[in-house]
Amino acid sequence: MKILCIGDSNTYGYDPRSYFGSRYPEEVRWTGRLTGHEVINCGVNGATVPRDSSRHAGLIRLHEPDLVTVMLGTNDLCSGLSAEETAGRMDAFIGSIMSSGKKILLISPPLLQPGEWTMDDEALEESQSIGELYKKTASVRGCRFADSAEWDIDISFDGVHFSPEGHARFAEKLNEILNIISF
Repeated sequence: MKILCIGDSNTYGYDPRSYFGSRYPEEVRWTGRLTGHEVINCGVNGATVPRDSSRHAGLIRLHEPDLVTVMLGTNDLCSGLSAEETAGRMDAFIGSIMSSGKKILLISPPLLQPGEWTMDDEALEESQSIGELYKKTASVRGCRFADSAEWDIDISFDGVHFSPEGHARFAEKLNEILNIISF
């Protein structure tokens, strides 16, 4: 299966130990650990839920994936949006992508953890609600859903980014989902 992965720095594979935004090697990133699939990693550091889907519509037309995974929202919460506002943006974004006719797996990001990038208690609290709101969006839109907050993902010292072990665990859980559900 060809999978196009839309996401932020955790999809990109950002290594929080780097100074200039370097990424983990491909074999460490969760996108490089999905077995038996062709994966197109469209993760972008700092990405938020887009208000305009034209860039992503172009990527979907270019690559013609069988499945599109979407995991965004962390940066929205970290920049002061509520979980409800973020879910509203996600609903509009998913709706626009679904018009392409592609199958979608919406993945809620892991919970934010206290750390160097997450000093705001409000963002930590809002991250507790995003999974349930995304689940509702997926149900209404008729797409698949996975809540990575239930996967025990190891987060680095900054409170946001996956550690190498977090990438391994994320890929393990996503591989399980891809192996048991049909798209």
